[in-house]
Amino acid sequence: MHKKPIIIGVTGGSGGGKTSVSRAILDSFPNARIAMIQHDSYYRDQAHLSFEERVKTNYDHPLAFETDFMIEQLKELLQGRPVDIPVYDYKAHTRSDKTFRQEPQDVIIVEGILVLEDERLRELMDIKLFVDTDDDIRIIRRIKRDMMERGRSLDSIIEQYTTVVKPMYHQFIEPSKRYADIIVPEGVSNVVAIDLINTKIASILAEHQGE
Repeated sequence: MHKKPIIIGVTGGSGGGKTSVSRAILDSFPNARIAMIQHDSYYRDQAHLSFEERVKTNYDHPLAFETDFMIEQLKELLQGRPVDIPVYDYKAHTRSDKTFRQEPQDVIIVEGILVLEDERLRELMDIKLFVDTDDDIRIIRRIKRDMMERGRSLDSIIEQYTTVVKPMYHQFIEPSKRYADIIVPEGVSNVVAIDLINTKIASILAEHQGE
């Protein structure tokens, strides 16, 4: 008898610590069949656009994602079938030719800035988390990350943040907080919240094994 996996949605603003929270959950269950799937993997293919046009893409808008495809693949995993997840090439600003084979797992963490924005995604989730971190902390983290990892200038990061990232956060991401079962202030440093979430997951896993 195939056991339906637990799906955990983890969202919050860019630089808010949602990936760190997801990793903390993953690391707490080293022996469990657990995986993380990122909404970012489903950014739309932009091969038909010129590089200049691709650069202008608003990556913080729901239309930037092929969410239908993600839902389709999650449903396959729920049925116990493996899927080939797309891999996004951030340097070329389009989907790469590579894919990643994801086998079915007992726990699937679905992570991304807009994973609670789509009702169809929410309906697949057993636990919904919103990592809530102050705007100033998030912009500082984003500046450090984009300058160090992506070689971007301070001006370009601030320009993108003020014209795209912040307005999209207030339009789409923050309103999705109302759908969360648990709001985690300060992300991964909130040890109590992470422990509570892990306890809940452990109890569900134990139920599964006992069935």
